[in-house]
Amino acid sequence: MTLPIYQIDAFTHQRFSGNPAAVVPLQEWLSDTQMLNIAAENNLAETAFIVPATDKVDFELRWFTPAVEIDLCGHATLAAAYTLFQHLGFNGKQVSFSTRSGVLVVSREGDQLTMDFPARAPEKKPVPIEILQALGIDSVQYSGLSRDWLLQLNDEQSVADLNPDFSQLKRVSDQAVIVTARGQQYDFVSRFFAPGFGVDEDPVTGSAHCTLTPYWAEVLGKPELQARQISSRGGNLTCRLDEDRVFMTGHATTYLIGSIEI
Repeated sequence: MTLPIYQIDAFTHQRFSGNPAAVVPLQEWLSDTQMLNIAAENNLAETAFIVPATDKVDFELRWFTPAVEIDLCGHATLAAAYTLFQHLGFNGKQVSFSTRSGVLVVSREGDQLTMDFPARAPEKKPVPIEILQALGIDSVQYSGLSRDWLLQLNDEQSVADLNPDFSQLKRVSDQAVIVTARGQQYDFVSRFFAPGFGVDEDPVTGSAHCTLTPYWAEVLGKPELQARQISSRGGNLTCRLDEDRVFMTGHATTYLIGSIEI
């Protein structure tokens, strides 16, 4: 069986930056094992699979890391929408996806794509010392938990300088870890570590901003924020909190169009 595949760099104008995601359009679902094997072979943070829907949404969407299926992924959703708009002739102003996190909508205006995602505000909670040790830090300004740990450090440079022990972090945490600080040129910066899910460091993480946005909106007292994830590839997002939803705007560009054999 031959399947099309697209590799898209999300949350960036420039190829070779942002977060790469693979998108595999299907007519019907493969087995979970087949999709996980494809994701593992791609060895990207996420591979998105889309199938035409028969209900009130346009497509069904699922996301796989090289190790597991996950419940929410921002950059691969952006990549899936971009693929539909740019390469597969989807003509609407917005596209809707049925997912494990409910219905997600991506709208387009010019070359910008805006995702409508659920807000996942953190609840304040002490972070285990073992996680701090794995990250190589002694203390944090704030620690809380939603789906992922959220840790605020003193400044942007402290976030940039992190050099985690990923083997240790995988042993001591079942959750991914978001580390953030106020930015110098942006409202806030962040990095995202998820070795337990097969991704040591994710370059630009839309789902993390479902937690970062409500947190920083409260801290800074404003609903719209400019964010940058300061991984080695890096990427930018405009984030807006609207009650229990987070709207994330970014760009994408195509790296690869091909086919795979299974």
